[in-house]
Amino acid sequence: MKTIKLYFITSILSITIAQVGCKLNTEQIQQSSTPNVIFLLVDDLGWTDLSCYGSSFYETPNIDRLAQQGMRFTNAYASCPVCSPTRASILTGKYPARLNITDWIPGQDPKNKKLLGTQDHHELPLEEITLAEIFKSMGYATAFFGKWHLGEQGYYPEDQGFDINKGGHWAGQPASYFYPYKNDRKRWDVPGLEGGEEGEYLTDRLTQESIQFIETNRDKPFLLYLAYYNVHTPIQAKEAYIEKYKTKLSSTTMPKVNDREELYESKSKMMQDNPTYAGMVQSVDESVGDLLDKLDALGIAENTIVVFTSDNGGLTTLPKKRTGPTSVAPLRAGKGWLYEGGIRVPTIINWPGEIRQNSICTEPIISTDFYPTLLDLAGIEVQNDQPLDGKSLKPLLKEEDHFERIALYWHYPHYHGSNNRPSAAIRADNYKLVEWMEDGSTELYNLSKDISEQINLVQEMPEKRDEMKKLLHNWQQEIGALFPKSNPTYTEK
Repeated sequence: MKTIKLYFITSILSITIAQVGCKLNTEQIQQSSTPNVIFLLVDDLGWTDLSCYGSSFYETPNIDRLAQQGMRFTNAYASCPVCSPTRASILTGKYPARLNITDWIPGQDPKNKKLLGTQDHHELPLEEITLAEIFKSMGYATAFFGKWHLGEQGYYPEDQGFDINKGGHWAGQPASYFYPYKNDRKRWDVPGLEGGEEGEYLTDRLTQESIQFIETNRDKPFLLYLAYYNVHTPIQAKEAYIEKYKTKLSSTTMPKVNDREELYESKSKMMQDNPTYAGMVQSVDESVGDLLDKLDALGIAENTIVVFTSDNGGLTTLPKKRTGPTSVAPLRAGKGWLYEGGIRVPTIINWPGEIRQNSICTEPIISTDFYPTLLDLAGIEVQNDQPLDGKSLKPLLKEEDHFERIALYWHYPHYHGSNNRPSAAIRADNYKLVEWMEDGSTELYNLSKDISEQINLVQEMPEKRDEMKKLLHNWQQEIGALFPKSNPTYTEK
């Protein structure tokens, strides 16, 4: 069996910064014929924003089809409640705290709070060995389309193992979703998206570029990474879709519930009733349908792994004078928080003939797991000295019994515009502990009985609290997590 040694060079002086051994598991490759990989990452898509996850207002027949053809995960988590850290963890298989990318780039870092946030990286270091670099080394064509948000020029997708980059740069959102993707206040020059037509919708353009890549590489293995800018702000959709959902809203009897739930100094939206957001979700769904149809038309669907997930929870919790565009009820809070609404996300993995159709997995998983999973499914064994925090999900996808993990962890040492405060969390089995860094207070929930995290069990179960705090603190120390410091200029209001 041949071993290929790779040397990733990151300077004009040709300094070797990493050496990785890769080899193909030939027995598995013969069975799978070197599968293609399509990774679909939606921005800010909430756990209940899909029909197959319970939405009755948004319409997602194509994503539902993807779930029916593969495995849907009901306890899947983003590794951070904001975007950049999760994106880095997917590409490296490492927890954001280990990478020291713990906030969206560049973050806010307010100076008028009780704590001063940590100084984390504003780019994915080039010495990190990405998923794309591994696949490229094994002969895959690699392409990135959409939102990058992992550094300035010099740290773009083409610097991290992708042959093609269209749409990926430093920004976390477009100025406009309609060509030329800019507005009067801000120009949004992105690579590879020139030459569009007036009024062209960004998601449609990225989908067309992705389909062209698939057609060009139909006869060789490929890794296609499509990171949608949808459904991130600005909330903009095609006018016909907005009208469609306005009509649906007016003809639907909505349940009588309190539309906004108090949460500290913020409120969380409790109903899905935004026609424009619904239109944005529909555009993503149609994109997924176009990609699946193309795989079928080219006869390569059975040799293609498709992963669909989100980078964090839905934008539902905001300061009291503002209203988020969606709701993730019954989950608590949303993007920016370590409550379930901020980190639990929809996740589907599909590989026709290899993953049982319409299967459901309740095992907790997290973004770091995609890296080892995709390499494992593709039959690529990686031998290197870099730590890996994720676990291969292959036993779950094959519905085997030997998948064990002690806990999942989160470390978010920052304030967020949703009014969340620096915090950390751990989930072990069905129990989840949240620890607040300002005062060290904790909350403990049994998610199997209390998915909305309303019943704090700290006083009833002090031993469980202490057990989980110890696990969390040991993990933070092991990976070198950084903590915010006391602000000497802060005064209580």
